[in-house]
Amino acid sequence: MEISSALIQKYFKDLSEDQIAKFDQLFDLYSFWNAQINVISRKDIEELYERHILHSLGIAKFCTFKPGEKVLDVGTGGGFPGIPLAILFPETEFHLVDSIGKKIKVVTEVAAALGLKNVKASHLRAEQVDDKYDFVVSRAVTRLIDFYPWIKDKFNKNSKNAISNGILYLKGGELAEEIQESRLKAELYPLSAYFEEDFFETKFVVYIPC
Repeated sequence: MEISSALIQKYFKDLSEDQIAKFDQLFDLYSFWNAQINVISRKDIEELYERHILHSLGIAKFCTFKPGEKVLDVGTGGGFPGIPLAILFPETEFHLVDSIGKKIKVVTEVAAALGLKNVKASHLRAEQVDDKYDFVVSRAVTRLIDFYPWIKDKFNKNSKNAISNGILYLKGGELAEEIQESRLKAELYPLSAYFEEDFFETKFVVYIPC
């Protein structure tokens, strides 16, 4: 069975031929790199488009990044959610950081193979980043109470978007206790409102204005 980006095209109807070609390339690229450096669970690789790429693009169903905006992806691992978002928003700048060097190697190689000019990858902890961004994205790196101090001073003061600058965090499960513990003003947007696959029933975009 050929694995392609048909699932992505199902939910994102306005992709260019170049974007479709890039999404199609992701399976072979991640299969190759994952065999050498494990960035995705080996049993998950055939679910790449649903559990990693479409999941990452859940952020895009809530927020459309603007040309010239800057987005920081903290704890990107092999490039999620940053790489799929960078394909979708080619005029937005993405900075993908991870504290594990071999994961950043995968990000660098995948971005280079795709010719993504809007992606910068750095082997850094979030606290070491000294730039300012419009949005910080991440995929369930840690509990919000621990995550927020890493990035609380990383935001541009002026917002260019329809929503205020802030955190767009992909997380699943029961989140009420974690949000209460963090004392952050968080809004939950269920991905099941956008995607019909069972995987998304308990998945959310957590939006926290900065």
